Amino acid sequence: MSEKIIRLPQVKELVGLGTTAIYEKMKRGEFPRQIKIGRASGWIESEIQAWISQQIRQSRAEPPDRAAARAGAPR
Repeated sequence: MSEKIIRLPQVKELVGLGTTAIYEKMKRGEFPRQIKIGRASGWIESEIQAWISQQIRQSRAEPPDRAAARAGAPR
């Protein structure tokens, strides 16, 4: 499998976040870390795509408290 390295402008476009938000999330371990390519840096595209997929799954998951309330509610 061929991995593609993408630079910050492309990462920002893919994820819809600004530079500061991306670096803050990286610092907290909530976003893929960049790799060094010479004096420049980039991200592995497949890791960014996986992060996007994870965000979609998390946003569409039903909160546990709602699921529990619905399970106990009369029908």
